[in-house]
Order: sequence, then C-alpha cells, then structure tokens
Amino acid sequence: MVVMKARGFSTVVFFLILSCLWMEGPCTSHAQTDTLRPGEFIGFLDSLVSANGRFRLGFNRFVDSSNNDYRYLRISYDEDGATVWVANRTTPVFGSGGNFTMDADGFLKIMHDQGSPIVLNPNRASRNSSALLQNDGNFVLTELNPDGSTRQILWESFDFPTDTLLPGMKLGVNLRTGQRWVLTSSISNNVATPGAFSLEWGNNGSGIEQLIARRRGEVYWTSGALNLNDRSFENILWMTFFPSNYNFSYISNENESYLSYSVLDGALSRWRLNPEGGISDILNPVFLSSAACYRSPGCQLQEPACKSETDAFLQRPGLFRGFPLSSEGNLSIGLGDCSAQCWNTCSCVGYATLHTNGTGCELWSRDLNFSVIETGNSRIVYVLNSTLAEGGSDAVNGNGNENNWWIWIIIAFAAVLIILALGFLCYQRRKKLQEDKEREDEDILLELTTSNEIGNDGRKGHDLKVFTFASIMAATNDFSSENKLGEGGFGPVYKGKLPDGQEIAVKRLSRSSGQGLVEFKNELILIAKLQHMNLVRLLGCCVKGGEKMLIYEFMPNKSLDFFLFDPTRRELLNWTTRYSIIEGIAQGLLYLHRHSRLRVIHRDLKASNVLLDGDMNPKISDFGMARIFGRKETEANTNRVVGTYGYMSPEYAMEGNFSEKSDVYSFGVLLLELVSGQKNNSTFHHLDRPMNLVGYAWELWKRERSIELLDSKIGDKNFRSQALRCIHVGLLCVQESAIDRPNMSDVISMLANETVPLPAPKQNAFSTHQKLVEISLSRSVQESCSISASVSDIESR
Repeated sequence: MVVMKARGFSTVVFFLILSCLWMEGPCTSHAQTDTLRPGEFIGFLDSLVSANGRFRLGFNRFVDSSNNDYRYLRISYDEDGATVWVANRTTPVFGSGGNFTMDADGFLKIMHDQGSPIVLNPNRASRNSSALLQNDGNFVLTELNPDGSTRQILWESFDFPTDTLLPGMKLGVNLRTGQRWVLTSSISNNVATPGAFSLEWGNNGSGIEQLIARRRGEVYWTSGALNLNDRSFENILWMTFFPSNYNFSYISNENESYLSYSVLDGALSRWRLNPEGGISDILNPVFLSSAACYRSPGCQLQEPACKSETDAFLQRPGLFRGFPLSSEGNLSIGLGDCSAQCWNTCSCVGYATLHTNGTGCELWSRDLNFSVIETGNSRIVYVLNSTLAEGGSDAVNGNGNENNWWIWIIIAFAAVLIILALGFLCYQRRKKLQEDKEREDEDILLELTTSNEIGNDGRKGHDLKVFTFASIMAATNDFSSENKLGEGGFGPVYKGKLPDGQEIAVKRLSRSSGQGLVEFKNELILIAKLQHMNLVRLLGCCVKGGEKMLIYEFMPNKSLDFFLFDPTRRELLNWTTRYSIIEGIAQGLLYLHRHSRLRVIHRDLKASNVLLDGDMNPKISDFGMARIFGRKETEANTNRVVGTYGYMSPEYAMEGNFSEKSDVYSFGVLLLELVSGQKNNSTFHHLDRPMNLVGYAWELWKRERSIELLDSKIGDKNFRSQALRCIHVGLLCVQESAIDRPNMSDVISMLANETVPLPAPKQNAFSTHQKLVEISLSRSVQESCSISASVSDIESR
C-alpha cells in the first residue's frame, strides 16, 4: 500500500511537470532562407537555416558577470541548440546594435556599434558571390558565373574549425598553404575564446599519424595508429570510443594530410573538445580529462605521487568553509586549467571557476570542510571523492526500516512543498517568457531605430518614424473591417488617421506570410532611400511581438487593379488617364534602374502594386522582394523565386535569373493589361486552343488585328494609334530572350516619339514556356517541388 502511494505521488508530480512545460506554449517554426547575398544581412534576431532544417546560423546572446550583453555569431544544431562553430571567438560583439552582412564587394562582415566591422574573409571576395549554409553545417562563400553556377569557393567555415568536428570536416594540414585544421576548446561554455586544449591529427615526430590532444601546447594523450583495414585504431581504447557506424578516411598526398569521418546512417554526430579537455560525441559520450588522463591508454602524463588510482573529482553543489588555497581572476584561464592545477597540487581537494562566465580559478585545501548544499548560496565545485567520503557530507544515511511512519510524513510534507514550488516556478517561468517577449520587441525596435541605414534617432534619413502599437490601433479603430482597404500577398492593408489629421495606410504583415524580419527591414530601409513622385512614400513602421507593420502615405484611389479589372470602375479610366499611368510607371522604373542611388530591381511589379493618389497618379509600392544591384552588376541568380506568375519573366521563373529586363517583362505585361482591361491570366480562345493575354496579343499582332485587343470601355477613338503603339512596345517588352527586350530608357523613348519606327517583336515566351510554367506552378502548390535544379523554393503570390 505504501509503495502504491509513492508511485501515485510520483505520477502526480510527473504530470505536474508536464503541464508546467505545456503552459509555456508551443514552439513555432518560421520558414527561413539558407543564403546570404551582396546587400543582404541578418540582425541579432534573424538567422539562416540550412535546407534540411538541421543547422542554423545566427547570433547567440550571453550576459557576463557585469551584466553586459555580448554576442557570438555561431552555427548550431537547430534541434538542441548545440554550438558547432563560432565566427568571432576572440571578438564578441557587445551592445544591442549590429548585424551580419555581405557587402557589395562580397565581404562577409559582422557589423556592430562598438567598433570596426569584423571581416570573415579579408583576403578573398567577389562582387558576384553567394554564401550558403549547407546541409552538412558548412557555411560556404562561392563566386558565381554569370549563369549562376559556381566558379570557385572563396571561403568556408570548415576551414576554420573551433571546438567541434562535424562529419566531412578535416583534422590535419594543407601542405601547400600551411593551413592547419585543429580543434581548440573554449575557455568555458559561455566564453568562446580559445581555451587550454587542442586536438590535432599528426605524428608529433613519432612517424605515426594519430590523434594528439594537448594542454597549453603539451601533449597529454595520443590515440594510436589508424588501421585502414578494419576502420579502427590499434589502441584498444580508440576502438571502444566510437560506434561501428563510423567511417574514417585518412588522406595523405603531396597537397594535404588529414583525418575525416562520416556516419553511415546519417545520424547526428559531432566531436567536441570541451573546456576541460574532454573529447565527446553525441552518439557515444567519451571523456578524457587532462588531470585524470593517466587511467586511459595513450596517456602521456605521469600520475602525481600524492594522488591514487581511485581519486577523481566529482561535481557537487556546495560550499567550502574558509579561505581558498589560491584564487586567480585571470579571464584567460578556465575549468580545464583549474582541474590541472588542483590535480598537481597535493594539498588541493577541490576547485571551481571564480567568475560566473566560467573563467578564473579558486582552489581549496584539505584543511577546509566541504558541505553539500542543494539550494541557496551554493555553487558548482569539483571535489576529490576521498574528501567527500571522509566528511560523509555527500552520503544519504538511513536505517533501512520501511516501517518508520514518520519518514512518510516527511515525504508527504516534502511532496506538498514540491507541488507548491512547481506551481510557483510555472508562474515565474510564464512571467519570464512574457518579459523576454517584451525585451525581444524592444530589441527589434532598437535595432531598427539604431540602424545606420535609418538614423540613430529613428527619424533620420527620410524622416522615418517608429509608431507605437497603441497609436496604430487608435488610428485604424482597432483594425476595424470598415477601415480595411484590401488584402495583399503579405497581409491586409488598413486606412488610418493620426491625431494631427494625417491619413495613413497601414500594411499589417501576416504572421503566416513569407515576409519575415529580413524582408521587413529590407523594405523599410529600401523605401527610406528612394524618393520619386512615382514611388510610394513610407512614413515609418511599427513592431509589437509578432506584429510587423509599415506605415505609408494614404492613396485615396487604392490600387490600379481596383479600377482596371472591375467592369464598372474601368469606365473611369479613359485613355488619357491610362496613358498617364503608363508614363508614370515607366518613369518610376527608370528611376529605380538608373537614377536612384541604390539601383533597384523590384521583382514584383503588377497592377495591385501600383497605387493611385487623388489625381490618379501612379506610385509603385511593395518593395519587400526588391534587390539592390551594384552599379557594375547586370544580373543575379536566386535559389528562392518570389513574385507573381504571369508577370514573371521566363528566365526568372524557370532558372532564377533576374535583371533589369525582368522588370521590363513585368512592365510589358502591365502595359498590355492597361490597353486591354484584361488580366494576363485571363483565358482567350484562339485557333481552338486557350492562351493568356500575352499569347493572344501576339497572335493578333501577327495577323495585323491588334485593334481587337483594345478595351471597349475606353470609348474615344482618337487614341487608337497611340494605343496600338503601346501594344507594340508591350510585345517588345515580353520577348522571350532578355537581351532582345528594351531597357526602360528605350521604352520611354519609344512611347514618347511616335514618329520613330519600332522593330518587329520576336516570339514571346508564352508558346514555349506556358505549359511548363503551369506544370511547375501545380507542383509548387501540390508537392512543393522545384522547377529546376537552381530553384529550390517557389512562392506564388
């Protein structure tokens, strides 16, 4: 009966713990990109994620003993958060402002507000480059050919190992360059600065290639020779370290000598050299302490005369009474140094790090008593097992009599205390999560308002303002349905009015949309730098938890598609208004391509992204997918095709290549829509086969019947020659080959000079790519498959 009660109590506690964890709320996962390109960056709260979801590249935050924030840029396992590589081991980033970026010249830089940029690849870079977080955890910077293929590898994280060896990494030396691949431990688990221990592959003058572990440069352990016939080491210890599913490779030639390994079943694996000099692997935990190394075959140390074979340090929470034997506050020494010092000091029976970040040392002698204390002012110390046995402070004593009823009273009382403590901890945990969330909101706002692209006061650059969430709620009447203007690809847009009477449009990004913080900041910073009468003006932004909003000037006539594709409202668009809209869009694109400081490719030009002011003047909007080009760049390639089918150029939709001519193609489609009043994805039946607007326009032009394309709602017949010229220009813009299409400067000249003859358009893209695009679109929706080898993710908006 007593046993059953005890088991029942354990079950209750178990479910209480589960419910406590459940109260924290489920984790959410957001689709992330795995690639960084010139002009792009990730902030302190952003990350890259490998295509298989296994690895994540981002900033990790720590707090030092003085309560100062510092961050490392690291690669980690997404599953358990374990760090496998650190970019800035010796130079952590302090402060709350910064990011990781690739500049226009292809240099990978950690930007921060406390000093000069930290450059990862100071010696090799290219303006036409791309950095990819691969599925094996390697972060690789490559130079690209014009067609998007890899020309050469410029830099990779696998060439600069920290304390972790992943499958496919090397331990050894490049004999041509002299570069060595060596693991070096960190000082502590919170400080990534290189510590006391290293692990390398070499012969150490013995002529035998083997693993060599060092402490402060001195060898303390060697593995023994590799036997390639049975994939094991001659040293029996090595054979027991690692499981049979390991596949070792040893390469030795005139160029390089190294050891590498793989895991046959693809399971997670990592060798880690920890701050105490231990070598461990997630598949088979192993520990080699430099202090107690003498017990392991391959050890190169001599056992101190004052220690015995049974001696070992045990980790315990507690306190030594009295003054330490020695205390050293050196921030460049860590737990491994403390262990070795205590092991080699006969009077030392315990040690601990001095600082909360795991650095410095304190040693204690035999003359002091140690007490195990599970709570309160205890600290984690390492105590010699013989000291614990002598003091008896680590033992739990009892007479073994299960009939002592008072023991069960104590247990029951303790159970009540545990339940109350769990409830309190649950409350505290939820409170902390809420505080962390609020702190995250503040970090996002701080990062946006301290961005060098905007200004330190949040209002520089182009008078951008960070609005409070409460002010936006008040302006939009709590996002009421009456104030909703429409629904875009990334969420709804609402009308609002500020206290000073100014009318605004609030673009509220959907939590489930594809636009994350990177795209949000991209649009924010991009539009802030663009000033043109045919581009929408951004007033500011608002961030609150998962909410991200952009605040624009209000456009009373909504978007072009609101009028153009409605049978009734289309009548309000006479030819003079339509032609003025065509000219305005063309001028806006010309500014983006040639006359702005940034040279921008929009990548998502369509009728719904052209807004109309009170005088029906067009303004191009929605720059979330725009890309910045260098002045000498002509085209780029992406693994992530975004935009709207029907407006996409064939080279972008099928191969991921985009340039100014991609926007020209979208303009051509929009031009044909403005003339005809029909959507490009409308179905036209001609010669007993269905086709889209572009295909139909081509067939009519070949038969000199383009006049049939004109919108009957326009009415005025005096415009026809000008409208027919617009159709001709539109067909030139949608030609299949990008090189055949005019640039926007030529387009404006063609439209303005009606006496200048136009070249005949070539076959457009619809006839050769229509079915393939339809098949690929179907696959993207049904199977999330790629269109081609260069396109890994298709987003239809």
